[in-house]
Amino acid sequence: MSSTTAAAASTSAELGFDAATQKELQSFLEQEQTKAKLQSSIHTFTDMCWDKCITGSIGGRFSRGEESCLVNCVDRFLDTSMFIVNSLEQKRAV
Repeated sequence: MSSTTAAAASTSAELGFDAATQKELQSFLEQEQTKAKLQSSIHTFTDMCWDKCITGSIGGRFSRGEESCLVNCVDRFLDTSMFIVNSLEQKRAV
């Protein structure tokens, strides 16, 4: 549980929410934090890949090289992210 989620759970207890409502609120907050992390990752790889791949002026379409670079960049970013997640899950299971 993150510190934000813990703080919200503490606040919800202080407000007199029952255990089921507290659990639902905690679950909602964790889902929202996961969404925020995903959005942050998307923003990161969008910026990184854009800076790396878009070399010319922006027109109506990307050049074939830019398009290929963007696809490869995003694929490598996702592959790396999945590798890290899987490695952490394996370490956590041990």
